[in-house]
Amino acid sequence: MILITGATGLTGSHLALHLLENGANVVRAIFRSTKRIDKTKSLFLLYDKMHLFDKIDWVHGDITDVTTLEVAFRGVDRVYHCAALVSFDPKDHERLRKNNIEGTANIVNFCLHYGIKKLCHMSSIAALGDLRENETTITEESEWNPEKPHTDYAISKFGAEMEIWRGQQEGLNTIIVNPGIILGAGFPASESGKIFGYVTKGIQFYTKGTSSFVSVLDVVKIMALLMESDIRGERFILSAQTLSFRQVLNHIADAMKVSRPAIYAKPWITTLAWKFDWILANLMRQRRKISRDNARALHAVISYSGNKLNNAIGYEFQKIEESIKEIVAKRR
Repeated sequence: MILITGATGLTGSHLALHLLENGANVVRAIFRSTKRIDKTKSLFLLYDKMHLFDKIDWVHGDITDVTTLEVAFRGVDRVYHCAALVSFDPKDHERLRKNNIEGTANIVNFCLHYGIKKLCHMSSIAALGDLRENETTITEESEWNPEKPHTDYAISKFGAEMEIWRGQQEGLNTIIVNPGIILGAGFPASESGKIFGYVTKGIQFYTKGTSSFVSVLDVVKIMALLMESDIRGERFILSAQTLSFRQVLNHIADAMKVSRPAIYAKPWITTLAWKFDWILANLMRQRRKISRDNARALHAVISYSGNKLNNAIGYEFQKIEESIKEIVAKRR
């Protein structure tokens, strides 16, 4: 049996749907609240696949609470670990460590205890190494430089990968995938889903920084392919394209038939934005919307190489413009 953690999130829910569409008789999924299950149910409804939703074996649990994981792991032979906290609010430092590092350590320990055949861990490009001087492209071999600035989220995902490698050294077959910014339908409140909401509301600002982007449909297909392969003890960057934030916003605006953002937010503007947001967050006791690290990332020009994956399985990604058109069509 297959176990999915994070099956109520964007990637985990799409993964459950993909596995059930492609021959899995049943998929076991961990949930923390029934409200979260409704998110997955909404996705199956969106794709008109409710007849497959009933094949999910829901087990109440939490990756940070080992007492709830015993039942979830019984009879399981493969695990997809998609559960993680995504936050760029500095106040979430401890929660990020608890969920992403300690939670992953718990999953690894249970996999070892129950003799799981293979574990696929969904990491992030945030956990990849840093560019050296005169380099412009990050690969799986880029080394993490602790002296360079990293977000708390990135540090937590890097720490989670260290737990995966520990499991590999102790005899667990593992695969790590490092997707770029994942775009997909059905989860408007997700970090990437909010981008579509901003364009809908008529966002006017853009930046020229770049990042890696990938469709959630490609991510889950690749995860399944890697799990069925003999490949183990490897990590793979999942990047359909490296694009500027301006390009992505323009693709979304065009698909939605609304005006493109027209004002370039220079670095000094985003600096003022994060400082003003910091003041508001402290005065109003509300969550941060943009941090200093976010503002810096909006202007960073970095490229990510997917050559390793291409050499391993020869996968052809969907172009981001086409992915965006499909997502927008699902929003209507």
